[in-house]
Amino acid sequence: MTFSAAPAAVPHHTATEVRSRGAARRGTPAHELRGSRRRVSARRELWRRGRAPAARAPEAPPPPPADLFAEWGPAAQPPTRTAHLPLAARRALGGLLPLLDLPELRDLLVQVRGGRGGLWLDRGGTLEAVPEWTADPAAVQRLATALIGAGGRHLDELHPCGDVRLGDSIRVHAVLPPVAVAGAAVSIRVPRLEPLDFPALVAGGICAPRTAELLRSAVAARRNLLITGGTGTGKTTLLAALLDLADGAERIVTIEDLAELRLQHPHAVALEARQASTEGVGRVTLDDLLREALRMRPDRIALGECRGAEISTLLAAFNTGHDGGVSTLHASRISEVPARLEALGAVAGLGHAELARQAVSALDLVVHLSREAGRPRISGVGRLRVGARGALEIESRSW
Repeated sequence: MTFSAAPAAVPHHTATEVRSRGAARRGTPAHELRGSRRRVSARRELWRRGRAPAARAPEAPPPPPADLFAEWGPAAQPPTRTAHLPLAARRALGGLLPLLDLPELRDLLVQVRGGRGGLWLDRGGTLEAVPEWTADPAAVQRLATALIGAGGRHLDELHPCGDVRLGDSIRVHAVLPPVAVAGAAVSIRVPRLEPLDFPALVAGGICAPRTAELLRSAVAARRNLLITGGTGTGKTTLLAALLDLADGAERIVTIEDLAELRLQHPHAVALEARQASTEGVGRVTLDDLLREALRMRPDRIALGECRGAEISTLLAAFNTGHDGGVSTLHASRISEVPARLEALGAVAGLGHAELARQAVSALDLVVHLSREAGRPRISGVGRLRVGARGALEIESRSW
């Protein structure tokens, strides 16, 4: 039996030697290869522990595509009066709602006449009937009660008259039968879509340039003003425009039966009177609010309309250091202002002589408004004085 030669022994190499030889064949030094493997192992361990090492900052994402419409801003929406109306009022108005947003509208009137409800619009000084609009008397009465109810008041046969403010200074007055003989009547007065400032009023022809300069000077000098005129002559509009001329650092407190003033002044506080509830409680009068306003550290006090016993408190405030105040008063002509003040003074228990002395001392300037060709205009400016017999008189000039 013959045996073949034993195969040659295969040399044993360690794993390190094999890797080193492989690296040598590839031209990479063994110690560099070992260091690289250690770094990879360390990096894996850090990732496992949630501590990834700082890597190369990723490339910033590409900017979003340019908005070609951004420079135009949001789509312009026309101003509306009804945007802030409560839902109950919007439902009650129904098809009348769009009419309240007519730019030129001043008053909207609905009343029962001849057994049918009719609609009238005031778009610039004169009433226009809308013959194609009619309603049942019951529908007009439902409209009246719903609008007054939306303002937080109650209207029924025991309380047939109501006056409320809705939304952005929309004023609603309603009367029910039997007080309204023919049927329910609803009167809605709306403000301008955008309040006018004093320069815009002057540009619109409310007064001559020298009158405008006189009024600017009076406001700057903190004179007390009384703005007079008939219904719809722009007394509230002028009052608001003059108050906006006051220094922005001053604090203005306004007092109104229904808050209609929309001041652009940066520091204004609005107070609104409150009618008594159906139980006859909770009434807050203009005189009550005027007394409260004196404790609110006002720099100027504005009484929306003086119509009763609050005349005594107002004159007392103007005479005791509260300068720069302003109020309005209903009077058809400037010559009637003394008589109107005396009538209000009588309600407050003031005699003619006592009222005359207080009014002359408290009120520095009387500004009278009237409507000419359907537009408000300052037709006279005057100063009060005590006459020879102690009665109140006014010295006026036409402007």
